[in-house]
Amino acid sequence: MNHKIATRRSKLAQVQADIIIGLIKESQNISFEKYLIETEGDRRLDVSLDKIGGKGLFVKEIEIALMEDKAKAAVHSMKDVPYEIEKYFEIAAIPVREDARDVFISADEKEFNRLPRGSRVGTSSKRRAAQLAIIRPDIEFVSIRGNVQTRIEKMKRENLRGIILASAGVKRLEMEDLITNYFSEEEIVPAVGQGALGIEVLKKLEDKDMFTSLDDENIRVCVEAERSFMKTLQGGCHTTVGAFAKLYGDVIHIIGVFDLAGKVVKKDISGSRYDYINLGESLAKKIINSGL
Repeated sequence: MNHKIATRRSKLAQVQADIIIGLIKESQNISFEKYLIETEGDRRLDVSLDKIGGKGLFVKEIEIALMEDKAKAAVHSMKDVPYEIEKYFEIAAIPVREDARDVFISADEKEFNRLPRGSRVGTSSKRRAAQLAIIRPDIEFVSIRGNVQTRIEKMKRENLRGIILASAGVKRLEMEDLITNYFSEEEIVPAVGQGALGIEVLKKLEDKDMFTSLDDENIRVCVEAERSFMKTLQGGCHTTVGAFAKLYGDVIHIIGVFDLAGKVVKKDISGSRYDYINLGESLAKKIINSGL
């Protein structure tokens, strides 16, 4: 029996796979080991994602491993999973979500809002840069890719005043003490699915219930609402797009951001949690209609 979980090679990806392996062991008493894959997105750090095909580059080769039965399942950061998944696959579970906020790591412990005019700050994300430029139009944003450790090294080497990262990755790597300040989900709307881990399997997998049983319905509702928003806007790495959903009992609140003809538009919506897909679509249409 194939007891392997496919994941990217980075330290963070392996930590995330270990979280899922631990959940399977705890709930099913089945031991899995990691099957490591270096994706094209990991190999080509000198080029921005939108120039080499977008976020699917972190998923495609892992899906091939599932098709070739090299692994039974795969663990992804949900923010790396395109809104349209190949018909052979499904996200069997979204069991955990860490803090979805973005954070600033300063080179000299100065908070983002206290940086001198003209400071250079590293980020790989159009979404982050576009929203931060509204808060601090006097800051220069420099494209910087790679894993968390690589970006910290680049910050020092390229004399940047700081870098913007996802809180979830920093916390999972137990590097929380490096965080200078957090941005609220309203200040910088997170990437769709940021902080959430998904388990992908082949639809035809016979014993996929060992994974589906790990699904957290509340997390799933929020992430799928965000993905519905992104799908309606047909957003991806080429666009400034983000969304964050939160449950308050039976009410879901979603905030979304999108670059509409060069203008960053931010809107929100609330409604029944049972209408989460339609609410994601409605929020996207609310943003589109604001430009008419």
